[in-house]
Amino acid sequence: MASSDAEQNKVMAILAYVLFFIPLLAAPKSAFAKYHANQGLLLLIFAIAVQVIGGVVPFLGWFLILPIGNIAVLVFFVMGIINASNGAMKPLPLIGGFTLIK
Repeated sequence: MASSDAEQNKVMAILAYVLFFIPLLAAPKSAFAKYHANQGLLLLIFAIAVQVIGGVVPFLGWFLILPIGNIAVLVFFVMGIINASNGAMKPLPLIGGFTLIK
């Protein structure tokens, strides 16, 4: 990855954690923006999974999965934004190793 790509597309990479598809539309040729769009999509899927599983599983889901899962989503969100603003392409813990957007 060229450092100029990271410098030019930092804002798009940060926005990827709010709405993952924005960098795909605004900077489709940027590998840096696509990487963070992928991380943002993985985080969205993880957040949905936490909500669904936590809401369906009685007691254990309500009192363990939802609180811990929501804290994990928040921590991953902040980590992703920090990585994007620093120009780094570091995968998020647990979920960052998957590639859905190439």
